[in-house]
Amino acid sequence: MKFLDQCKIYIKSGAGGVGCMSFRREKYIEFGGPDGGNGGRGGHIIIEAVEGLNTLIDYRYKQHFKASRGMHGMGGNRTGAKGQDIILPVPIGTQIFDENDDVMLADLTEAGQTVLMLEGGNGGRGNTSFKSSVNQAPRQTTDGGPAEEMWIWMQLKLMADTGLVGLPNAGKSTFLSAASRAKPKIADYPFTTLKPQLGVVYVDKKEFVVADIPGLIKGAHEGHGLGDRFLGHVERCATILHVIDATGEDIASAYTTIRKELEEYGEGLADKKEIIALNKIDALDDELVEMLTEELRSVTDAPIMPISGVTGAGVEPLLRALLQNVEEVRAQEKIEQQKAQSELSDEEFEEESSWSPV
Repeated sequence: MKFLDQCKIYIKSGAGGVGCMSFRREKYIEFGGPDGGNGGRGGHIIIEAVEGLNTLIDYRYKQHFKASRGMHGMGGNRTGAKGQDIILPVPIGTQIFDENDDVMLADLTEAGQTVLMLEGGNGGRGNTSFKSSVNQAPRQTTDGGPAEEMWIWMQLKLMADTGLVGLPNAGKSTFLSAASRAKPKIADYPFTTLKPQLGVVYVDKKEFVVADIPGLIKGAHEGHGLGDRFLGHVERCATILHVIDATGEDIASAYTTIRKELEEYGEGLADKKEIIALNKIDALDDELVEMLTEELRSVTDAPIMPISGVTGAGVEPLLRALLQNVEEVRAQEKIEQQKAQSELSDEEFEEESSWSPV
C-alpha cells in the first residue's frame, strides 16, 4: 500500500428537509386540522480515528464527500427521515486543518476519537407545529437548515515511540530491519527511504514502535531535500535515535547538522531524549571506534552506543536503552495528563461552589 501523509478534501453536510403543509381530510370529519410533519435533519460529516490504518491514501482518489439531506415532512404528522451521516475513517495521529492549512481544527490521537466537522441542517417545521388556540388552521411552514461546506487539510503524524533521524545513507533502514520485522528498502545510495517506515521492536518481553523517516540534509526544516514534512512524524515520539555513519568523513559535523535542523524545526524536537547510534562499526577496528566515540563526546552529552545494523552487534543493548527512555517519557506524560485533569476538575468545582442565586 502506498504511503500518503497529507491530503486536501471537500466536505459538505446535508441540508434539512422542508416542513410540510397539510390538513387532515377524512370522511365525516369536517374540521380535521393541520397534520403537516417536520422535515428531517441533514446528515453530519464526522471524522473518526481508527486502528489498522497508517496512511491517508484512500483520500487521494476520492476528495469530495457530501452527506445526504433530510427528507421533507409529510402529511399525517409524519416527520421526514434523517439524512445519513458520513463517517470518514483516518489513522490515529491525524490532524485536521482549515483550507489555508494554518489553523488546526482537530488532533485525533486515540482510537475511537471522533470530531464533528460539519453539522447537518435542522429540519423545517410543518404547519402542525404552528397550531395554536388563536390560529387553528395555520398555513405556515419553514424550510430546513442550510448545508455547510468547506475544504480541509488532513495531515498524518505517525504515533511512534522512537524516531530515527540522521543523514541519508546513515544506516537507519538497516537498523530498523535488524531490530524489527519491518522490511524497508535497503541500498548503498542516499535517499533509499522515500517514505516513513514503522517497525515494532520486541525487547525483554516488551514492545515499542520505531519510525524511520527519510534522511535529512542541511536546510531540511525549510523543506530542502525531502523536506520538513517528514520531521513532523517524530514530533510525537518519546525519544530520538540519531544514527551516524561511522565510516563518514566528519561524524561531528554530521551530528551538528542534524541537531541544527531539529532546533530550527522547533516543536520540541531538540528537547527530546536522544541516543546516538554510531553505526557500521563492523567496517572499523575497536581503536578507531573508540576514537570516533570520543570525537562525538566533544559535541554532545547524549549517550553514544556503537552498533552494527548488518551484524547486529550492540543492537540489543541499544534497544533496552531506547525502551527505558520511552517508558520514562510516557510515564511522565501520564502524570502530567492526570495533573491537568485534576486541575480542571478543581476549577470546575470552584466555579460551582462560587455560584449563588441572585
